[in-house]
Amino acid sequence: MPVCRAPAAHGPEMGQDGQVGTRTGRPPKISRPDIIAAARRIIDTDGVDRLTMRRLAHDLGSTPMAVYHHVRDKEELLLLVLDDIASGMLRPELPADPRERVIVTAQAMHDTLARVPWVVQVITADDLFSPTALWYNETVIDAAMACGLSIEDAVYAYRSIWYYTAGELIVRAAAARRRAEDDRPTFRERVFADLDAEELPRLSSLAGRWEEISARDTYTAGLRALVDGLLPARR
Repeated sequence: MPVCRAPAAHGPEMGQDGQVGTRTGRPPKISRPDIIAAARRIIDTDGVDRLTMRRLAHDLGSTPMAVYHHVRDKEELLLLVLDDIASGMLRPELPADPRERVIVTAQAMHDTLARVPWVVQVITADDLFSPTALWYNETVIDAAMACGLSIEDAVYAYRSIWYYTAGELIVRAAAARRRAEDDRPTFRERVFADLDAEELPRLSSLAGRWEEISARDTYTAGLRALVDGLLPARR
């Protein structure tokens, strides 16, 4: 008569050497919020280029197939991460004056992206963005039109503000990475230290000061000057 054996339970078992081990079971269940959070940790730590589905699965203690069950590919994953960031974007109270609305909105866009500068590289290099973040575009264009611009010129104004904002963030993020990775004098500092005072008197007078001056946060002052040039003069 056959003997019925109960199925072995997952969990601790006694090995041949008398040691207690753990039987490998199914990988833990994961959810989209788990995936998004893990993806953001990888990007924040190692950069967006290091985000792969295999790396993500490893960090989650799961398998690539389990990750693909929730997201189609890396592009969709990045869109989910961008949506997650956009859900917490700054939406300040807007002033009545449309010119000030442009400045306040652009400043909020800058401050939101300054917390996650890698996003700027993604949305400027690829056709990826969060539809939620279009609030910035809409608000700036609407305010520019309230100042007297046509919708086409308002779009050009927004584009100029965006280029200025993105460039500011990219340059500052690159400089921060450079300082974090290597504290030796930069090539520019070495060159400025040996400039010919007769040929380049203004620049040579800044030897030892260029980095300190260029590191100052002048975004808002530059933004106001740019907006004044883009919008019609106040009546």
